[in-house]
Amino acid sequence: MSAINATKQGGVTPTGYPSSLKTTPDKYVSLGDLLDYNKPDNRDLLIKTFGDQGITGFLQLTGATRSAGTNDEVQYWEEGRLHKTLAVTNIAAANAEANVVLTVASFVDGTDNPVRLNDVLLTPSGQRLVVTALGSGTSVTCRTMDGAAVLNDAATQNLPIIGNIYAQGTGQPSQFYQTEVVKRTNPFNITKETYHVTGSQATNIGWINVGNGDYRWYVKGEMDTRKRFMNQREMMMLLSQKWDQTLGNDGNDSIALAEGRATGSEGYFDAIENRGITTTGTFGDGAGFADIDEIIFELDKQGAPAEYAMYVDTATSLAIDDMLAGGIATQTTAGLPGQFGAFQNSADMAVKLGFKSFTRGSYTFHKHAWKLLSDPTLLNAFPAGTKPYKGAMVPMTQVADAKTGVKAPSLEMNYKEVNGYNRELEHWVEGGGVLGFATNDQDVAKFHYRSEANLVTRAANQHVVLK
Repeated sequence: MSAINATKQGGVTPTGYPSSLKTTPDKYVSLGDLLDYNKPDNRDLLIKTFGDQGITGFLQLTGATRSAGTNDEVQYWEEGRLHKTLAVTNIAAANAEANVVLTVASFVDGTDNPVRLNDVLLTPSGQRLVVTALGSGTSVTCRTMDGAAVLNDAATQNLPIIGNIYAQGTGQPSQFYQTEVVKRTNPFNITKETYHVTGSQATNIGWINVGNGDYRWYVKGEMDTRKRFMNQREMMMLLSQKWDQTLGNDGNDSIALAEGRATGSEGYFDAIENRGITTTGTFGDGAGFADIDEIIFELDKQGAPAEYAMYVDTATSLAIDDMLAGGIATQTTAGLPGQFGAFQNSADMAVKLGFKSFTRGSYTFHKHAWKLLSDPTLLNAFPAGTKPYKGAMVPMTQVADAKTGVKAPSLEMNYKEVNGYNRELEHWVEGGGVLGFATNDQDVAKFHYRSEANLVTRAANQHVVLK
């Protein structure tokens, strides 16, 4: 009898099928070698390998929000110092009962000395100098009040004007001091992002549950794009700088973008570096409380409030913990009798919001980890010891509840808005019928995001950047 062969369907062996029937079971290692139809043991949970990668929240926690921007920039006003100082580059030595000549470093309007006759100045050595004559150049003539010889000091000094003296029967001063008012402006940043998905991909079902039982992978892509956009919008308000629109050496506009101009906006760190307090202290080099004390001395000079939020990276947070562990006079959150005004005077609320608090001098500091500074794809992307920032200290001057967190009027987030049209976070979708959006003939759904926002940092002199 002739052998019987299985007929191949259509003359071609279907992919995945045995090429022919087998007659001996020893050819099979397992049933899977014969039939590979088993469903994989798929675990559909998407593991957050790097945890929650969102870094937003700092500005919501520390700043007020105002959706009322009606111009291309925000202007605000800050008062100057009430009392004046005279900047001098040299105090010439003089004998007792002799004139003392000061070399002046700055003038009010380029011509007039910024002091008046009969004003009294205080030197670093404690001597009192009475202004007796104003030179036509960069000089001021004085006499010591006690008649003693003046001490020479060649270094630049700011001599405070502590008052004035006049003889009996004399008239009033012919000049007066005007309180300075500084006008500041900050343009808005326009930040944009987009995400695309084809109609085919929008209808594909995958193995991973991206949330709420949804297995469409494009949903995960869209969610990540939105979160990335929110992170970058916040980072621009923190790290942006004004962009100087000047011509380059070749006469061309060196900052023109491909599609026009961008002014940039002063971010938080830029404002503090320009007008605030910066420090390079580590809190962990064996100096004990010396670093925090140096900051306190500077805060005292700026009339700072009694409470501060410290947002720091992990290394600085640990260094502060070590500093506190070695302290005796410093108290931490447990049983702290200090300030908790920003948390409705509740230490428990501070703990719930992730703060660890301690007092030093007349100040209370609430320490909090800042994820932005620890993420290796953001501000921790640099080699050890080279990151630009280690933290920031924000004055806390308003009471806030546990739901909204802490608000400080010195920080204000602004968004463009008029007549109900708000540019805080614009989101729209276009497409050629994909996902029901019919605005063009393309088989693609395009998700768009846009924001026009800025951050106003008032009283930047009271903020601290840790570098």
